[in-house]
Amino acid sequence: QLQLVESGGGLVQPGGSLRLSCAASGSTLNTYAIGWFRQAPGKEREGVSCISTSGVTTYSDSVKGRFTISRDNAKNTVYLQMNSLKFEDTAIYYCATRRVYGSYCSRMTYEYNTWGQGTQVTVSS
Repeated sequence: QLQLVESGGGLVQPGGSLRLSCAASGSTLNTYAIGWFRQAPGKEREGVSCISTSGVTTYSDSVKGRFTISRDNAKNTVYLQMNSLKFEDTAIYYCATRRVYGSYCSRMTYEYNTWGQGTQVTVSS
């Protein structure tokens, strides 16, 4: 059974960078589209980015140009490189998977069925 574990979160100053990792076990990620999501206190979970099995990526407008999603199928890991972090990026970040082939990926939470436990990202001075 596929399991996901996020890591790499922490406390960072505005303008700083973090790289989140989503490591999979129990199955290979190369047959799954992967999404990164975040949830800030008092807010709904929102889709940040996704990457399809063929490498197509999408980003929310709030992170476009600052965040980069990538996948390393050999390491069974997906990454989210976050640069130029802002206060409003503070949230718990989750990765999730959906088994779908090709160029399709989505940032809609209901389309994903396996989730990690999340990693906290705090942007503060």
